[in-house]
Amino acid sequence: MLYWFLKFVGLGPWLKAIWRPWVQGAENLPEQGGAILASNHLSFCDSFFLPLVVRRRVTFLAKAEYFTTPGLKGRLSRLFFSGIGQVPVDRNDADAAKGALTAGVRILNQGDLLGIYPEGTRSPDGRLYKGKTGVARMALEAGVPVIPVAMIDTEKVMATGRKLPRLRPRPGVRFGKPLDFSRYEGLAGDRFVERSMTDEIMYELMQLSGHEYVDTYAAKVKQQTGAHLGFGARHGLVHADAVGSTAADRIPTERAG
Repeated sequence: MLYWFLKFVGLGPWLKAIWRPWVQGAENLPEQGGAILASNHLSFCDSFFLPLVVRRRVTFLAKAEYFTTPGLKGRLSRLFFSGIGQVPVDRNDADAAKGALTAGVRILNQGDLLGIYPEGTRSPDGRLYKGKTGVARMALEAGVPVIPVAMIDTEKVMATGRKLPRLRPRPGVRFGKPLDFSRYEGLAGDRFVERSMTDEIMYELMQLSGHEYVDTYAAKVKQQTGAHLGFGARHGLVHADAVGSTAADRIPTERAG
């Protein structure tokens, strides 16, 4: 209920009126049935503009910090993300990774749209980084297509660290043609297949976005540069984005951050 209220009354009309986001390739979105919307991730506002331009409901796997951050900011965050039906994901261990994958497959098997950022975190510099293979595992287990989505100029609207968004440029959302991976049916768990699928998805995102591709994980770059703290993280603690284990590679992604 809160999702549709925010989309059509409380937030959506204001976002459309102020920023006037443009859309290309909307005809590539399925009218029904489960599908993964796999997007590049430039800004916190990606998770607002992407659902805004999709007629159907989009559910994201949200990082657990949105639900566990202490204080007033944390309570408001928990209320907001819980109210719109987002699914918390703790990316620190293998058990949490399995839980995230299970949650994602359940959403897809219900015939819903699942929003995923395969990079696992926001790009530190606007380039496109190596994707984590959880997106491939969920596509195979649920037997659904993957729709590549390129967010355009959202990092210029709301750059990391800014308190208030800029009013220009107009952000854009570009949907690519559905990727059908039915040729790999029954191969979920094969790490070579899942890596090949993920790389194909990232190639399509590179083509759609026009961004330079970097064959390393964005979280690793953030860890090396000290730019890994995000919403909900506390100084002195290593953010979940910095975890570089096999389990972390399996985790589908965060919602934003």
